[in-house]
Amino acid sequence: MKRTIAIVCGGDSSEHDVSMRSGQGLYSFFDKERYNIYIVEMKGTDWNVHLDDGSTARIDKNDFSFRSKGKRVHFDYAYITIHGTPGENGVLQGYFDLLHIPYSTSGVLVEALTFDKFALNNYLRAFGVSVADSILVRHGQEHLIKEDDIVSRLGMPVFVKPAADGSSFGVSKVKTPDHLAPALRKAFLESETVMIEGFLDGTEISQGCYKTRKNAVVLPATEVVTQNEFFDYDAKYNGQVEEITPARLAPETARGENNKRHLRHPQLQRHHTHRLHHQQKHRRHRPYQHAGDKHHARNDRHIIHTATSARRRTQHHRRADRNSRKPVLTTQNRAI
Repeated sequence: MKRTIAIVCGGDSSEHDVSMRSGQGLYSFFDKERYNIYIVEMKGTDWNVHLDDGSTARIDKNDFSFRSKGKRVHFDYAYITIHGTPGENGVLQGYFDLLHIPYSTSGVLVEALTFDKFALNNYLRAFGVSVADSILVRHGQEHLIKEDDIVSRLGMPVFVKPAADGSSFGVSKVKTPDHLAPALRKAFLESETVMIEGFLDGTEISQGCYKTRKNAVVLPATEVVTQNEFFDYDAKYNGQVEEITPARLAPETARGENNKRHLRHPQLQRHHTHRLHHQQKHRRHRPYQHAGDKHHARNDRHIIHTATSARRRTQHHRRADRNSRKPVLTTQNRAI
């Protein structure tokens, strides 16, 4: 008997359209001979199933079912591919838990924690993980932020980003204090809380891994090179990026990260796939060339930023301190 799977996409954030594209991609990959596949689009309280004839059917939220051709259809599994709320912050996971419907992501706690960059930073800090410094600003309290204090504590440039959002929506790289206010206004359009975070320079490396019941597998690293100011929406989704596989890493760095990164934080156990990112800076401290340059330095110190799932969204940068080689993490939004 074929099982019925819901590809749940859409959502309530600016990432709605990105999520819909993800859902369409997943739909094309599923084996229709083995499964009955439906795309379920969510927008606020408007939940609808896309049917093969181009029409839609409304989801009954009491049991996550719908009617088609006079029959009630129930789902056996939910593949959550919503970018942002409610699919990445634990809200939808709690709903499916109540209905005892299995789903593709981690549970409520992990999703909620890893969706909030500032909360995750502080959680990791409690386990002794060195985390890049950042400041949380709540909507309505931005007038309390003093530019001189930001510069004194974090330096310039800084990144201003929604604390709970993805795809680089609302993210700004701020180079001068007078641009902080407009950057905060932009970020608050996406989230009620905003992070101002210290800038980390270097070369970005994306590395996927996945874990099954039997073992963990680390995929080859890919170097992410963009001429844009940072790894922004256009770089992520509109092709304004060069991806180099395998990444230009020192052999000992590649071997070391392959062996241990996916086991680094057992306290944040998540299901399915992950992405790891490294950043390097030359050991001899000669002037650093931007990641967008074609001949940037190799054999350098590195930052790692870990996205907590292939869709998710929260990433971490880890940088080795120049003197102590101590790792530094900074939560990122799918690279920034």
